[in-house]
Amino acid sequence: MPTAVTCRSASQRLERWAIATLLDAGAIVACEPHGWMLDRGDPQAQAAALRIARDDPPRGVSRSEAVAAIEEVLGAIGDTCPECSGEGEAEELPRFR
Repeated sequence: MPTAVTCRSASQRLERWAIATLLDAGAIVACEPHGWMLDRGDPQAQAAALRIARDDPPRGVSRSEAVAAIEEVLGAIGDTCPECSGEGEAEELPRFR
């Protein structure tokens, strides 16, 4: 009987790495009640995440790809939770759960 194996695409793994890096740097936080990622608007934390992307990208990923992943995730995250504020389209912002 075949075993189902779940594989994440390289882009999904890179996106998860970017989210984890931004969380570790303090550039984004999770809305506690709903789990949406929120941009803290902290330029120093964002710069720290970009520095990590340049200096220590994931194995098999170029520096420019890592930086682009950080920038892409930041561009997709707002500063308000759509469920807390009642505004925005829920599908537009990444959730972390």
